[in-house]
Amino acid sequence: MQKICVNYNLITRKDMLIEFSVANFKSILERQTLSMVASTDSEHAEKNVIELPDEATKYLKSAVVYGPNAAGKSNLLKATLVLQQLILHSASSQEGIPMGGITPFLLDGNIPNEPSEFNIVFIANDGVKYEYHLSATPKAVEKEWMVSYPNGRPQRWFERELNKESGKYEWWFGSKFKGDKAEKKVWQEFTRNNSLFFSTAVQLNNEQLKTPFGWIANQLIVITSGIDLNPWLSINLIKNNEGYKILDYLKAADVGIDGIDIKEEELPPQTQFIGNNPFALGAFHFNLGGPEDGVGQKPTMIKVTTTHKNAKTNEVVHLSIEDESEGTRKLFNLTGGWIRSLDIGATLLVDELERSLHPKITRFLVELFHSKKNKSNAQLVFTTHDTNLLDTALLRRDQIWFVEKSNQKATHLYSLLDYNPRKEEALERGYLKGRYGAVPVVGEIN
Repeated sequence: MQKICVNYNLITRKDMLIEFSVANFKSILERQTLSMVASTDSEHAEKNVIELPDEATKYLKSAVVYGPNAAGKSNLLKATLVLQQLILHSASSQEGIPMGGITPFLLDGNIPNEPSEFNIVFIANDGVKYEYHLSATPKAVEKEWMVSYPNGRPQRWFERELNKESGKYEWWFGSKFKGDKAEKKVWQEFTRNNSLFFSTAVQLNNEQLKTPFGWIANQLIVITSGIDLNPWLSINLIKNNEGYKILDYLKAADVGIDGIDIKEEELPPQTQFIGNNPFALGAFHFNLGGPEDGVGQKPTMIKVTTTHKNAKTNEVVHLSIEDESEGTRKLFNLTGGWIRSLDIGATLLVDELERSLHPKITRFLVELFHSKKNKSNAQLVFTTHDTNLLDTALLRRDQIWFVEKSNQKATHLYSLLDYNPRKEEALERGYLKGRYGAVPVVGEIN
């Protein structure tokens, strides 16, 4: 039988992240850009690369960012989360831009008053490439524009820029931006200084912007430090009799679990709801789905139970998920979202992926994005300190990025390709020896 490899990496979904840039945000001073565009290297092309029909440009299924503590790895992901939250909520929130969301670089006396800049390029579910740019301070939007590329040809849809002398905005709408004069005037007038036109127009039923807005809302998933993937997704699989999917992951991770189940219990009316309890129904509100605020619902507690078999007696022992190790709990929380991301072809950004996980488990999770399980060509971008993943058998050289601090104590992001490493080079050894930079300089304690 002839082995067919063409369909293994030929895209079945056309939506994906192409590029993200940020400037003047937290530890990031000058513009830094993470690109998911693949190089011309043929290495792991069948597994790690996404091909679009009739397009020469190819894209990566995953990318990893290494660097010492406090170098700015997390800030790169936080910047994407801030942009996403501003797009989703600035129009509906009376406060507009959250004061704590946009934080400029503070180690240069001239910079804090300058706007932070965010730029994202992506292909939405309609197969069209979009580029969105935002320049804003914690108080107001200074510049905002969007360009679409149907059939590869640019169409500038809208642009607004603050005239600092008059304090008013100068507006421009392209001929391809749909809506009559009256509609555009309403969208324009309802856009506050501290909210985005992108968000406001969608809220006021602009049909044209709903597709790129939908990709930002549903296909871009950012998990920063201190936030785990919503455990409701794992719980929901079990509720829908698909717990075997979760169990397959847990068994593959060799955490010793033979079964998993959930039980819902109605709480007494006087019970105080603990908002940070990860297994209380109504505690979650995440863009991958889950229960709503719980308003009008009876207070309900979901208990997750694992089963273990005694190897000698075959006796079944039941344990609460809370009695499992931190790594097992994290894996349970991750698994539902991991399955969902692979199913819908989402772009998943995860900070400190290896936290509480064994190196083999971390590698297993990354490999899923390069496997046939990733039928929808989902993407994974993650930060880590796990140098075991610096392996040319797992990652291409264009998938590996580093961050380090400059003399100005500002984050500098760069690709491994800048060092032109040989294909057979021992990347882990070279990194730990400081060959590519981005390692801490550890001194002595006086």
